[in-house]
Amino acid sequence: MSQDSIQVDNLYEEGEQWVQNLGEKTVHAKRMKGKFRLIKWLGTLVWLPFFIGPYVSWNGRQAILFDIEKRQYHLFDITIFPQDLWMLTMVLLFLAILLAAMTTVLGRVFCGYFCFQTVWTDMFTKVEEYFEGAPTKRRKLEVAPWDLTKIRIKISKHVVWLAIAFLSGVTWMLYFGVSWFDYFDGSASGTTLTITAVISLGAYTFAGHMREQTCLWVCPYARIQGAMVDKQTIMPTYDYYRGEDRAKLKKGQYVEGQGDCIDCHQCVAVCPTGVDIRRGQEYGCITCGLCIDACDSVMDKVGKPKGLIRYASLDELEFSKNFVALYKRPRVIVYSAILLMALSTLSYGLFNIAPMDLKVLHDRQPLFVQLSDGSIRNKYELKIMNKTDQPMLVDVNFKSAIGNLKSKKEIKSVTIPSGNVKSIYVYLIAFEADVADDNDVVFTASSDDVTLKYQSSFFTPKSMR
Repeated sequence: MSQDSIQVDNLYEEGEQWVQNLGEKTVHAKRMKGKFRLIKWLGTLVWLPFFIGPYVSWNGRQAILFDIEKRQYHLFDITIFPQDLWMLTMVLLFLAILLAAMTTVLGRVFCGYFCFQTVWTDMFTKVEEYFEGAPTKRRKLEVAPWDLTKIRIKISKHVVWLAIAFLSGVTWMLYFGVSWFDYFDGSASGTTLTITAVISLGAYTFAGHMREQTCLWVCPYARIQGAMVDKQTIMPTYDYYRGEDRAKLKKGQYVEGQGDCIDCHQCVAVCPTGVDIRRGQEYGCITCGLCIDACDSVMDKVGKPKGLIRYASLDELEFSKNFVALYKRPRVIVYSAILLMALSTLSYGLFNIAPMDLKVLHDRQPLFVQLSDGSIRNKYELKIMNKTDQPMLVDVNFKSAIGNLKSKKEIKSVTIPSGNVKSIYVYLIAFEADVADDNDVVFTASSDDVTLKYQSSFFTPKSMR
C-alpha cells in the first residue's frame, strides 16, 4: 500500500474527542465491527435462556420454579427441598472457582463478554445509539439546550430503558411463581412489587446511567482480579516495543524512528470503560478485546501488520516466552481439582436425590418406660419427608436381633403429602431378658419408589449401667 494513500484525517478529528475515563464524564463508546465485537454479541446469548426459562413447561408445570411457599425448587424432573440445599454450596463453589480459573487464564473475560452488567449496558447503549445517534451526536445532544426535539428523544430513550428494566424485574419474579396477570389484576403482593421495583430500578440505574462506573467503582471483582492473574495470564495488551515512540502521521507519511502506533485514540474510543490500553493494564479493563478490533482496523488502513494490540501474556511480551500449557501451571491445576470435586459432588447429589427422606429420633425423656408386666417400652419418632410432587403411601417396618421385639401397632399405608414431613410414632416393646449385647433396631420406610433404612437402638435398664 502506498503511504501517500493513507486516509487518517477523520481518525485524528475523531480521536481528539476521546479521553481516559476518570468518572467525570459519560463514556459514549464507539461501535466498530470486528471479531471481538461479534463475540460480545454472541456472549449476550448466554442470557437468552433467562428470558425464555419461565415460559417453558415440563410435565404440566413450569420447568424452572422456585416455589417459596412450598419450599421446593423444580428443575425439570428434579425437585430439590431445603434438606438438599447443600448442593447450592457446591454450585456456588463451582462458579466461584470457575471465575477464578477463567481470570487466571484469560483475565476478566467474564466481565467482557458474559457479565449481566456488561450485557445490559450493551443493550441500553444500543437503544441510546438508535435514538440519539453516533457518539459525536450524543455528546452534542448532552450540551444542547432543552427543546422539544431533545425532550422527545430523551423521553423515547428512557421509556425503552424502563421497559427493558421492567421486563428484567418481572422475568426474575416469574421464576418464583408470579405471573404477568398478577401485575395487572392487582393480585401481586407488596413483596413481589417491591422486589420487582428494586430489580428494575437497579437495571435502569446501573446499565443506563452508571454504566462503566459500576465496573470501576462498585464491582468488587475489579479490585480482587489482581490477585488472580499472573505472568502467564492472557489479556488485551499493547505491544509497547513495537508501538513506541508513537506519533501522528503527517500528510500520510511515517517519520523515521516512529513506532507503529499513530496515536489515533481509536482503542480508547471503542473502550466501554474509557481505558487507554497503551498505558498498561488497569483495573477498569474488562478484557473485552474491542480495542484489538479498533487497532487492527487502523493497522489495515495504514498498511501495518495487525496485532499491535493483542491478547498476550506478560511473559510473552516482556520475555518472549512461549505459552505455558495449562496442565503445567500450578494455580490452574489447583483450580481444576476443586472444580472437578465440586462438579462430581454436585452430579452425585443430583442423580441420587431420593424421593423420600427418613430420620428416626429416639425419645430422650425418658429413654425407656417399664410397664406393669415387666416389659420395656421405647418410643421413636420417625420423620418421613415426601420429596415428590405427588402424595406418597409409606409402610413402616423394623428389624432387630432382639428376641420377641414387637410394635404396639402395625403401620401400613401412611399417606405423606407432597413436599411435607410427617411424624410417625412407633412404640417397641421387649423384655430385658431378651435384649443381648446387640440392641440395634433398623427401621424401614417403604414406598412404591424407594426403601430407606435408619438404624437406632433399644434401651433397657441394663444398657444404662
